[in-house]
Amino acid sequence: MDDWITLLSSDLFSDLREIDITGGEPFLRKDLPDLFSGICELKQKNLKALRSIIITTNGFLTDRVLADTEKVAPWLKNENLELVLVCGMDAIGDLHAKIRRFKNAWAKVNQTVEGLITIRGKFSNLIIGLKTTIVPMNVGEMEGIAEYADAKNLFTIISPFIITEGRYLNYDLMSDLAFSQEDIEKMISFFKKEHYMWSFHNDRLIHYFKTGIMKKPCSCGFNYFFVRSTGELFLCPLINRSLGNIKMTNIEALFFSKEASKMRRKIGRYVECQRCTEPGIERYSLPYEGFTYLSLLLSKGRRRFFQLHQHIGLEKYFTNLV
Repeated sequence: MDDWITLLSSDLFSDLREIDITGGEPFLRKDLPDLFSGICELKQKNLKALRSIIITTNGFLTDRVLADTEKVAPWLKNENLELVLVCGMDAIGDLHAKIRRFKNAWAKVNQTVEGLITIRGKFSNLIIGLKTTIVPMNVGEMEGIAEYADAKNLFTIISPFIITEGRYLNYDLMSDLAFSQEDIEKMISFFKKEHYMWSFHNDRLIHYFKTGIMKKPCSCGFNYFFVRSTGELFLCPLINRSLGNIKMTNIEALFFSKEASKMRRKIGRYVECQRCTEPGIERYSLPYEGFTYLSLLLSKGRRRFFQLHQHIGLEKYFTNLV
């Protein structure tokens, strides 16, 4: 845990807005609250611009998820920080357990969501959402998940699987996970519907389904990077090119190295970029892609533009936009 607190103490993060804690399963760490305690201390001096901490969980460890959330939520609220809990949900009911290959997976994640909703009633800084990875088995489940989320006032992140030798280590599953043309048509139909709020992501996905090539702005390596639990630093988690280890080399030296500069010049042109369906990546890039962001206002109109802006949390970057 000391390694992470030391990392976040760097001057490099003086303008950091979000920290995303993912895995594996973060709540396997019994000392997870210690990380939040350390971040709260850093908020006063090193992390003054920090607005939110995001955790992605499978929701299986219900008791620990709820206990830790109820413990740290007031700490973060005192520091004016949001706590964003994102539960993985691939279907409603038994199919979720089949996809996850874990007995009672649906009952567990549903119980976790219900418990988090109760805690949300106490702490206004707690935001709850669902993350759905679309595979051939659950193409028909997207509407049900969206309806479940709407009924419980949860945000949703719904996107197709990503094949990569990097973070997901699933390159050998490419043929097994291939979508049929019928699957693709179902996804296009779903993402065309206005109620799914990631409208920019929708448009990009539909283009990808029709052409096989993803085209969207990306600022990986500029205002976003990924660190594995081993300490390995990646400008993009999908591109399997480590810049070194933060336990062995100063973070600034890695981030501003010649190799990092070389990689930045190629962002958007890697093979991995051509099939990247990750919605989180574009969230980080939109605030820094001025012309792209302005074009959304012009094309969508004020109401839909601000719906998108609020739904994906960009107010953390544009604090004076009204």
